[in-house]
Amino acid sequence: MGIFCACVIVMIWSTWLVAARAGALSPITTYDMAALRYGVSSIVALPFLLYFKPWKTLSVKRIAVLAFLLSPVYILLVFGGFNFAPAAHGGIFMNGGLPVITLALGWFLLKERATSFQLACAVLILFGTVLVVADTSHFSFRESWLGDLMFVGGGIFFAIYMVINRRWQLKNIHVVLCGTIVNAVFYIPVWYFFLPKGFHEATQAQILVQTFYQGIVPNLIGLLMVATAVRHIGSTATSAFMAGVPGLGALLGFLVLGEAMGWIGWTAITILTIGILLMNYAGQRKSS
Repeated sequence: MGIFCACVIVMIWSTWLVAARAGALSPITTYDMAALRYGVSSIVALPFLLYFKPWKTLSVKRIAVLAFLLSPVYILLVFGGFNFAPAAHGGIFMNGGLPVITLALGWFLLKERATSFQLACAVLILFGTVLVVADTSHFSFRESWLGDLMFVGGGIFFAIYMVINRRWQLKNIHVVLCGTIVNAVFYIPVWYFFLPKGFHEATQAQILVQTFYQGIVPNLIGLLMVATAVRHIGSTATSAFMAGVPGLGALLGFLVLGEAMGWIGWTAITILTIGILLMNYAGQRKSS
């Protein structure tokens, strides 16, 4: 069950990269996709939140911090990145760079000193991440650099969330509360009255795909799969499976969107994947 859920997680995040890039290429705006993420997931999660009442076991300060880390600032950075860079870059600069960002934040925020082996793995991951910029066979860095920076910004937000989650020992229902209802209350009115929309120009198929992948998959199905995988095979093994996201995301980007990468790009993904796997091994060895 744990391995099955971990495989589903990899497929979810990889296909989400392609879906988000497809949304960015459609008439649907970045603000529309954020509205779908918060609005649809809030409707689905509301009955569970009313039943469990997670706000009773979480302080207002922590609700505010967690909601900000999962806020439209984070989401619009990520979605905005797909307006400038291909799906493969999202997997590389967000998922690929996440272990390094998390390691650095754990060092500064939790005083968890990294081992020499972890630092070597971090250098390997960074080298693979930077190397992809040299792949100019199909994508120009002049066009994608802004999207890459936005992906890194989104990765920093999510890495801080992971560190906070571990430090506060948050329950899934707390994350659902702050990642859906709280942000929906503030964002949906602003989007409805002030932000540009593109639904009227999009096809029904495009709207349905984004509704499913933005409103249901990441906040609800993905969260459940992560919790189940960690419970059965542990967080380290689950993280190791995530090493497959950059490569699978790049492959799906080519098959679905025709976004091919050159040999330098695939070499970078290979180096990056090896670095992530070794980083997870280092974390397991350190905790044992």
